[in-house]
Amino acid sequence: MSACPIVPEIIKIAKLSKVYRSGADEVVVFRDLDLAVSEGEQVAIMGASGAGKSTLLHLMAGLDRPTGGAIFYRNRDITHLSETDVSEFRNREIGYVWQQHYLMRDFSALENVMMPLMIRGGAGETARQKAQACLKEVGLAERIHHRAGELSGGEQQRVAIARALAGEPSVLLADEPTGNLDEGTGEAVFALLGELRQKRGLTTILVTHNSKFAQSCGRVLKLERGALHPIE
Repeated sequence: MSACPIVPEIIKIAKLSKVYRSGADEVVVFRDLDLAVSEGEQVAIMGASGAGKSTLLHLMAGLDRPTGGAIFYRNRDITHLSETDVSEFRNREIGYVWQQHYLMRDFSALENVMMPLMIRGGAGETARQKAQACLKEVGLAERIHHRAGELSGGEQQRVAIARALAGEPSVLLADEPTGNLDEGTGEAVFALLGELRQKRGLTTILVTHNSKFAQSCGRVLKLERGALHPIE
C-alpha cells in the first residue's frame, strides 16, 4: 500500500501577534497564533465580529505588519520584506477579494481588471487580453465594456474576483466575499469561487459568517480569543 503524497505547505504562520496601542492601553487581537495551510487547500475562517479575522487576512496579504511572529510563503518570510518587495509579492502571488468590491465606478469592467496588470508593468494589449479572459471566466463576457456603476452587485463582485485573479496568483484571500449580496447571488458567487479554485489549483482562505458556505470548505477554523480552533 503506497503512502499518501505529502502536500507542501504554501503558508505557515508562526507565533503571530498583533497588538494595537492607544496611549497606555493595549488591545491584543491575537498573540502567538499558528497556522499552516497546504497548497491547494480551501480554508474557511469564522468568528465573531471584531475577533480579528480581517486583520489576519491583511497580515497574510502583506497589507499590514504584525507586532511579532512571522508569516512564511513557501519558506520565505514576508513579514520583514521592504515595502517595495512586499508590494511586488502581493501583486504577483496574492489575489484579494474584499466584501466591498472597491471598483472604480466610472471605469469599465475591463479597465478595472486591467489595472493591476498595468501596475505590474504589463503591456497594454497583453493586459487587455488577460482581463477579457478573466471576465469571460467569471461569466461577464457580455458586460466587459459596461461601467462598474452600471453593473448589479453580483456582477460587480464578479469583476472584483476577475481582478483578483488577473495576475494569476497562487493564493486567493477573500474577506466576506458574499457579505453584501442577497442569498441567491451569494450562493452563485461562492460556487464560482469554488469552481475557480479547482480549475486554477488555487489555495483559498476566506472569512465568512455563513456556516453553510464554510462547511463546504475543506477545513473550517474559528478565531476566538486570539486563537484558531478547528470546527468539525
